[in-house]
Amino acid sequence: MVELVSERGIHGTSMSQVAERAGVATGTAYVHYESKEKLLIAAFVEVKGRLGEAALADVDDSEDPRAIFDSVWRNCHRHLAGDPAIADFLLQVEASPLRVDAHDALPEDNLLSEMAQGLSSVLVDLPPSILYDLSLAPVVRLVASDTDLTTSEMDTLIESCWQAVHKRP
Repeated sequence: MVELVSERGIHGTSMSQVAERAGVATGTAYVHYESKEKLLIAAFVEVKGRLGEAALADVDDSEDPRAIFDSVWRNCHRHLAGDPAIADFLLQVEASPLRVDAHDALPEDNLLSEMAQGLSSVLVDLPPSILYDLSLAPVVRLVASDTDLTTSEMDTLIESCWQAVHKRP
């Protein structure tokens, strides 16, 4: 599903194409997922779970919040750059009418939400979706657009994202 949505878009991807890519009959796909939308949401939950795991890999909770943010952002970039189809898929879902349903399907204890809750004392008081849009969505768009940044530009982008979401003393 992720690869096909990245290649063809949500509306250009059918269950028969997903089944063919997976090497199963279309009917078999419907046994597991009653609709393309249900499969899309399940794929979103799985992708976000893996992104959360990658984002928090080797993050030292004892560091200051700014350093944690930097590590999480760079880990997300590294993970998505390793498979840009994931970034394309996330952009497609985020821009679709399924966005709310996809986010509602995420488990409450997903790692990215837990990380945000752990930093909540230093983050501005905005809905989680807005915090995501200002903090980590730029890394998704960066990878999806195949934009290469210099180290200095990357540092500036991360700092800009941090400035957008943290409370001023």
